[in-house]
Amino acid sequence: MATVAFIGLGVMGYPMAGHLKTRGEHEVRVYNRTTEKAGKWVSQFGGTACTTPAEAAEGADFVFTCVGNDDDLRSVTLGDTGAVAAMKTGAILIDNTTASAAVARELNDAAAAKGLGFLDAPVSGGQAGAENGVLTVMVGGQQDIFDAAKPVIDCYARMVGLMGPAGSGQLTKMINQICIAGLLQGLAEGIHFGKKAGLDIEKVVDVISKGAAGSWQMENRHKSMNAGEYNHGFAVDWMRKDLDIVLDEARNNGATLPVTALVDQFYADIQTRGGNRWDTSSLLARLNGK
Repeated sequence: MATVAFIGLGVMGYPMAGHLKTRGEHEVRVYNRTTEKAGKWVSQFGGTACTTPAEAAEGADFVFTCVGNDDDLRSVTLGDTGAVAAMKTGAILIDNTTASAAVARELNDAAAAKGLGFLDAPVSGGQAGAENGVLTVMVGGQQDIFDAAKPVIDCYARMVGLMGPAGSGQLTKMINQICIAGLLQGLAEGIHFGKKAGLDIEKVVDVISKGAAGSWQMENRHKSMNAGEYNHGFAVDWMRKDLDIVLDEARNNGATLPVTALVDQFYADIQTRGGNRWDTSSLLARLNGK
């Protein structure tokens, strides 16, 4: 059993921190910008709610962060009230935020300067994966730090892989989002085409999902897409944030991502239709003129 701090209790962080408490039986301290959310978490799982990231991190063996973006991440880790300043020598900072590779390297340097370990560890699997404790975790960092942290990360994960040095976890998550964007646009066009052709989409998917076209998105999203239901899942706003990170990194490394850039603009169109919080599978709504 370890002393763990978890900073950021959003739709992902809330259940992830819960698994650290219930599955890992760790001593868990939590911090959330909205104090009511932290109080609710403590009433459900136990543990301790703290008033600053530094208070949560002080004396902890592992400090997890799961916030919105690069700026949010800096605000809870750096500065006088941030986690890094309060962490004890040898503790490990594990960031589950989907953020840039640049901020991951920045935090790695800040942690190393204070005698801390650091892992960038973005996740995939969505809210359902977080709630069920079956996330995929893509990690960047040193092998020894990864080995020390993996048993704790396993509390909320089904797959945990070390991808390379600091920043590699975030770069791998970018590839994940590139693939999802293309898959969802293809699935949307396939369903759209099938309906225009007068086919039974359920029958079509039942067959093609067992072949080379099959994917997690097809298995888990075709029914709601066919029904025109999008008030669930991974929000378009979040996907656009992620794709902005991807396209910025591509500009830096020289990668050419024409399909990703196009799908990003399709998501912008969904936002203009009021679909900011719709699931990413709402690309079909655009094709259907809704």
